[in-house]
Amino acid sequence: MGCDPISDGHRRIAHTDRHGRAPWILTSQPGADPTDAPPTDAPPTGVPAIVGPSDDFVSRVLAVVESIPSGRVMTYGDVAAAVGSRAARAVGQTMAYYGSDVSWWRVIRASGLPAVDHESRALEHFRAEGTPLTWSASGSFRVDFATARWRP
Repeated sequence: MGCDPISDGHRRIAHTDRHGRAPWILTSQPGADPTDAPPTDAPPTGVPAIVGPSDDFVSRVLAVVESIPSGRVMTYGDVAAAVGSRAARAVGQTMAYYGSDVSWWRVIRASGLPAVDHESRALEHFRAEGTPLTWSASGSFRVDFATARWRP
């Protein structure tokens, strides 16, 4: 997923997702001209900006995900703990917006299921890497978490 930086002429203030929305307001310029503001959901002047994960948090999350060996997995909470946080949902958001260039399928939900709406693509990767899976009678799968869990 591409992330286009939006600038107010001085510093980067947001990234946009694939739909042009700005999910993470990183910094803001006091007294900035509102006509220079990006067409986003950013709060109007005088309203505190919503601050998302810092670039440092994002880079630490992506580094942990890159370190997960083939055939092994971590939960969103495991990744958060590995970077010294309890923010599993922030890890999920980081993966959604910045994780397309890393082995995203190796980060799963605590239930053993892959990311929502990415089950079939994840299954292809799991099979190619030999990730241990369990199958239900209905034909759905989960990662065999007890066997595949990675702890750096």
